[in-house]
Amino acid sequence: MNSYKIAAIPGDGIGKEVIAAGVEVLQALAARYGGFKLDFESFDWGSDYYRKHGVMMPENGRETLKSFDAIYFGAVGAPDVPDHVTLWGLRLAICQPFDQYANVRPTRILPGIEGPLRNVAAKDLDWVIVRENSEGEYAGQGGRSHRGLPEEVATEVSIFTRAGVTRIMRFAFEVARSRPRKLLTVVTKSNAQRHGMVMWDEIAAEVAADYPDVTWDKMLVDAMTMRMTLKPQSLDTIVATNLHADILSDLAAALAGSLGIAPTANLNPERRFPSMFEPIHGSAFDITGKGIANPVGTFWTATMMLEHLGEKPAAERLMRAIERVTADPLLHTPDLGGSATTRQVTDAVIGAIHGDNV
Repeated sequence: MNSYKIAAIPGDGIGKEVIAAGVEVLQALAARYGGFKLDFESFDWGSDYYRKHGVMMPENGRETLKSFDAIYFGAVGAPDVPDHVTLWGLRLAICQPFDQYANVRPTRILPGIEGPLRNVAAKDLDWVIVRENSEGEYAGQGGRSHRGLPEEVATEVSIFTRAGVTRIMRFAFEVARSRPRKLLTVVTKSNAQRHGMVMWDEIAAEVAADYPDVTWDKMLVDAMTMRMTLKPQSLDTIVATNLHADILSDLAAALAGSLGIAPTANLNPERRFPSMFEPIHGSAFDITGKGIANPVGTFWTATMMLEHLGEKPAAERLMRAIERVTADPLLHTPDLGGSATTRQVTDAVIGAIHGDNV
């Protein structure tokens, strides 16, 4: 029996609720099918930890995580802690040192869910967004001088390296090649950003030469928002910079029905470090503690973690259970226009796992 060590970091807000639900579902899945075992260890890092210790996680936190096969992450952010403190103190403090440079965000309209776009069916919106996750606009380069004075200056420097751009382009072309349509759209803003993004475009064309079986095109990021809403069926795999993909993937989730259903994998493809898996909805303090957070994004994220661990049949079984539950409008949480609770959706997914004889 395969056994995997999973570090669970619920973090802040509804992260604590949905990760607890995800662990419960994963344990039910492992018990139902056998063949693998998941050994979870939970870490209380996040804003509560920051209030007590002045840091989001302990100094040896990353060293502790190195021994795990994967990280199951909830959310980060709190109303009374500056966002840059929470993000750079926990999520990015894990992603960047662990070189999780490929952020993968699948988006599609699940059964029973209606997206906001008129006359757009599930077959018309089925995307994978690949986000460069290690440099670009979130490289952390820059600073502030003359604080508080009229001449105060703040700089935020986008970093694009040939190595970083090349590897994310190759990853994106591989993803596109693995999908039936073999179609990739490269998002850019090289008309205004004439150095880093021009190199981004040039490297995309260089890498494309190694993938003659993949059809690719290029879109300016502003035009991409229109294409996503007006011609969603023209897209399949999308690759974009750290900032651009961050924004576009939230739009994609909304177009598929809700941010609450959207999953993410932060991958170190070479597996030198553990990869981290998280829903993208954030801490959502407006609904924290109400028991109505949508756990579907966390469950879908779990399927990506299982695939990464090599447990593809288990991932497929979990995805079937998710889709059977979303197909029932009575099991839709408020973000989907329903009144179901986190508990009801979790119980329904566990029930679908137990009843799955496919």
